Amino acid sequence: MLIQKLHDNWKMRMSGDRSNSLIDAQVPGSVYSDLLRNKKMEDPFWRDNEDAAFALMEHDYEYRCEFSVSRKMFNMDKILLRCEGLDTLADIILNNVKIAHCDNMHRIWEFDLDKNLLKNEQNVLKIIFYSPVKFAAQAHNKLKVSGTSHCLDGFPQIRKAHCMFGWDWGPRLPDAGIFRDICLVGIKMARIDNVYIRQKHKKDSVELDISVKIDNAAGSPRAYSWKILITGPEGKIFEFDNLSKKIVIDDPMLWWPSGYGSQNLYTVKVILLSQKGAELDTWQRRIGIRTLTVRRQKDKWGESFAFEVNGVSIFAMGADYIPEDNILSRVTPKRTKKLLEQCVMANFNFIRVWGGGYYPDDYFYDICDELGLVVWQDFMFACAVYDLNDHFEDNIRAEFADNIKRIRHHACLGLWCGNNEMEMFVDRGMWVDTPKQKADYIKMFEYIIPQVLKGLDPDTFYWPASPSSGGSFDLPNDPDRGNVHYWDVWHGDKPFTAYRQYHFRFLSEFGFQSFPHLKTVMSFTLPEDRNIFSYIMERHQRNNAANGKIINYMYQTFLYPNDFDTLIYASQLLQAEAIKYGVEHFRRNRGRCMGAVYWQLNDIWPVASWSSVDYFFRWKALHYYAKRFFQRVMISCCEEGILTQNPDANHQPHVKAAVEKSFRLCVANETMEEKKLSVKWAIREKSAKVIKDKTISVKVGALSSFWLDKIEVPDIKLNDEYLSYHLYDGDKIISEGTVIFSLPKFFHWEDPKLSYKVSGDTITIKAASYAKSVEIQNSNQDLVLSDNYFDMNSGEKKVKILSGKAGKLKLRSVRDIK
Repeated sequence: MLIQKLHDNWKMRMSGDRSNSLIDAQVPGSVYSDLLRNKKMEDPFWRDNEDAAFALMEHDYEYRCEFSVSRKMFNMDKILLRCEGLDTLADIILNNVKIAHCDNMHRIWEFDLDKNLLKNEQNVLKIIFYSPVKFAAQAHNKLKVSGTSHCLDGFPQIRKAHCMFGWDWGPRLPDAGIFRDICLVGIKMARIDNVYIRQKHKKDSVELDISVKIDNAAGSPRAYSWKILITGPEGKIFEFDNLSKKIVIDDPMLWWPSGYGSQNLYTVKVILLSQKGAELDTWQRRIGIRTLTVRRQKDKWGESFAFEVNGVSIFAMGADYIPEDNILSRVTPKRTKKLLEQCVMANFNFIRVWGGGYYPDDYFYDICDELGLVVWQDFMFACAVYDLNDHFEDNIRAEFADNIKRIRHHACLGLWCGNNEMEMFVDRGMWVDTPKQKADYIKMFEYIIPQVLKGLDPDTFYWPASPSSGGSFDLPNDPDRGNVHYWDVWHGDKPFTAYRQYHFRFLSEFGFQSFPHLKTVMSFTLPEDRNIFSYIMERHQRNNAANGKIINYMYQTFLYPNDFDTLIYASQLLQAEAIKYGVEHFRRNRGRCMGAVYWQLNDIWPVASWSSVDYFFRWKALHYYAKRFFQRVMISCCEEGILTQNPDANHQPHVKAAVEKSFRLCVANETMEEKKLSVKWAIREKSAKVIKDKTISVKVGALSSFWLDKIEVPDIKLNDEYLSYHLYDGDKIISEGTVIFSLPKFFHWEDPKLSYKVSGDTITIKAASYAKSVEIQNSNQDLVLSDNYFDMNSGEKKVKILSGKAGKLKLRSVRDIK
């Protein structure tokens, strides 16, 4: 097979106005990226430039290139034009002849070219991209098909990343263009259309069933053969051919998620041969030898929902992934790898690809394979209903086939999911304007997708929606079955303690917002914009009333910050403490709950949002907290105090409010071996001086949580004393924390007199007294440290610099929120 990439000599312009001269274009790329590079538009992320950028997409755009075709290509039996990513509505014109219309950015488009249409030189390929804004408006006026109000009307009627039309964390920037490879494909005799590898595991071996589908280009039936080379993780090569009755690997090296074992990968190479033994085509991918499914089993609480890898039920720890940038050409393997590596640095073993974006590139899954991140993969449907007509069904069936065949071999693929939040809301009648739309939901997600998967990937678990209890509108957000999205904390204004009222079987969305770091805010604001209720700050806050919601939660917790930067710091602590409160509770109840996946990992632009890593890869407090609450072995505290009981601070003077003051520690062990550890807790004065303490030896079984006895502390001084707790493996502290039984705004903090010293890649922090959530920042706020936003019981703490340069540092703690 011969590949000729068509990435050179591209020009573009706005259509319909010949006075617009052609400008240089890059392919792969997009309209916005080309206009930005040629200085034909302003940065769409700056202040409210989004409006002008959106207006640009009310026009059509023309892309064109010239290319030559070699004699070798002409000698092929068949020549295809292959377009791996066209966003979205496009006519393809080759040498003044229209050869196709495309209308789905999620598909791989291939077109058989008539050789008589091609020339040796000066072939002109033109692609007209039509306005997605106009199309959506016209489609909506013709037929009402509704969805989330955060998006442009009509968005469900175009197979384009929904979040390009806006979301409650993203702008309306519906870009267009050739965002993935485009090429000529020459086929001599035949090519490999696709390969499907199924695994049958036995006690000490695995049998691989490798199905090879051939695309015969010669036009007449021919016999082809192939050979298969499998290279193991340590370089051992296994060779088979299509006559092999069995492909068996003895004592295979298994693939495991991060934290449970090694990410062993085997390289499978299939070589297609002609009758004379000539090599016609090759297909090469990496696979992991493993079993991976979801265990659903009736139990005393309802029905379990646990990812099971190689027979081991894992506790899923991670976050929801959204597109990394509105301008897709900025999403690169290097950028994606950096983001996913930061997930593993924070002890993730899991990531959910959310259904309102687009199916990520191949390298996304390659990196997840390497890092041991199990992937929950949504199909690209979210928060809407759809009109299932004949064309739409044909279109999405082709979309499913393209992406299933592309992704299914990956070791990391844990689950296919039909959609995001549709079953739950459609069941309530949201977005539903006709009975047909509700019927179409069942057809799409409980008939069409399962049917396609049965033919193309029957071995990967399918789940109809997130959240769901299994489909058919059967209590889709049931806390005792399936998976749940829980938003009463945040959207419902409930306190953090509400998490403890539930023991969800698997939580795939819950979240809390914060503002990004000041340096990130400066990237889209002028100084006069830096007030959270300013016009520009609210343009970069897409969740209605969310800034006020942050302030509401802040008044419940902290003193009011008197400057903008401190308010940002306080908002990030609120977010981190909220998610910590939930995750620690769910991990304490391992076995009943088997997954805590928070919303959300990343940002699509600089914005106030639920992310733990912002658009510029600056870690918010939450990401450092995640590194601690996702530790494989972790100690946490279930306390009772003012936060959990919320007594009235203004009770009548003659009535003393009774506040229970107690704690119960728990050790979670998400490793494959039993742990013999020791727990030390102490009641301390605010100076950090120990009043009383106790050390307890514990034995914690593999993949379990272990509760210690409840301790009553009725005499603790609510605003002057606190609890510290440490988990030791031998002499080494492996997990720790502190709890106050009051609220931060009421506690009588002493000045910890924080100071630091930098030596090489080590920062030593000193504190004279108890300091909570100590933040270390350099001037660019881009340090990545081994720990940050941590508690100190006076004394010293050493922190490693993982990336960035220290320079002059700024330290602060909760005491500084005032």
